[in-house]
Amino acid sequence: MTANQSLFSDKPAYQPLAARMRPTQLDEILGQDHLLATGKPLRQAIENSSLHSMILWGPPGVGKTTIARLIAELCDVHFEAISAVLSGVKEIRAAIQAAQQQRLGARKTLLFVDEVHRFNKSQQDAFLPYVEDGTVIFVGATTENPSFELNNALLSRARVYKLRSIDDSALAALLKRALHDTENGLGDRSLEADDDVLDLLAKSAQGDGRRALNGLEVAADLTESGRITTASIEEALGGDFRQFDKGGDIFYEQISALHKAVRGSSPDGALYWFARMLDGGCDPLYIARRLVRMASEDIGNADPRALSMALDAWQVQERLGSPEGDLTLAQTVVYLAVAAKSNAVYKAHGAAMAAVRESGSLEVPMHIRNAPTSLMKDMGYGTEYQYAHDYDDAFVPGENYLPEALANQLFYEPVNRGMEIQISEKLNRLRQANRDSEFQRYEPEEGDR
Repeated sequence: MTANQSLFSDKPAYQPLAARMRPTQLDEILGQDHLLATGKPLRQAIENSSLHSMILWGPPGVGKTTIARLIAELCDVHFEAISAVLSGVKEIRAAIQAAQQQRLGARKTLLFVDEVHRFNKSQQDAFLPYVEDGTVIFVGATTENPSFELNNALLSRARVYKLRSIDDSALAALLKRALHDTENGLGDRSLEADDDVLDLLAKSAQGDGRRALNGLEVAADLTESGRITTASIEEALGGDFRQFDKGGDIFYEQISALHKAVRGSSPDGALYWFARMLDGGCDPLYIARRLVRMASEDIGNADPRALSMALDAWQVQERLGSPEGDLTLAQTVVYLAVAAKSNAVYKAHGAAMAAVRESGSLEVPMHIRNAPTSLMKDMGYGTEYQYAHDYDDAFVPGENYLPEALANQLFYEPVNRGMEIQISEKLNRLRQANRDSEFQRYEPEEGDR
């Protein structure tokens, strides 16, 4: 490609509508004003040709590839593109060699790597020396969170830009423009569509410009009357669909929303995200497992019935499957959301684990060691152990069950909610008995005063 040749020229005889309507100017890119509006850092870098390596992170159909192409076009740099879905070491090496040839001619190369998260860590490492020495301006596109999917070494050499889904009103305007554009759109076909029909398609696209335009093109092909209707849109889409990505960012965002709604005592929010996940194809057994986790982490002893209910719902789902078992999961979601909340056990578990890591292998105190043999008894194992059931409340005041170095350590602090109110009252009474016993134990005798 020559320096003056456009990246958007030499179009093939047929291109999908989404490709024909691809923006050719920064101002035509929808939904990314936080990055590309006048005065924004990325816009300034492009306009000043102050290019740097970057990661474009965002959902499908929001303009990641388009931005990369426009950067190369507007900054007059060589453009190389590979896809991590289709490429391997051979393609990486070829792209680097092409960049090195361009560098001999004093021309920069923008290397665009689509779906970069699909490269393994070793393949990602292969780019590092060439990013470091300026052979390429690396631009990676990903739908997944770069923090989890990309090497820290690569992230440290690139700036991350988060792209947003395109809102429904902007998508509807794009569809209307495509419908009447005679050069690149469908304007030469004299098609019409009411605003509510385009709004329906825009909403169904879930922020994805490519999906919206592809849906419009299919609907246009299906219509014979010259008017695109709701029926043709529904036929084009093959029924309604929502955004869900098993194992991807959207998946974890939705389960996080469900968990936080339960924690925040919002049964309505919890039910909504539960329904969204089921509707998107999530395995109900995965949700059942997460509900068990919520019962322990966020409810705990404030309502111990929550854990039993979550386990029962899991069993019902395994026995009945969907949709019959889904109702039991929904019942559990609501119960967990409205139950009294406590993370006291969750925090106590973390504190105990931290104490174990920090204090090392402390010995078990002699008095609570088991002494199954006479030798062990002679060595003092179990000496002075007090059998709790011989005491009132089955509690021995002043007895210590921790290693001596941690004798006064408290891990579990119940909250003032649900059943933990009663647990807290009992523990306060028992701990006070321990303190009283310790005071009595060390109080000086009359002759020592």
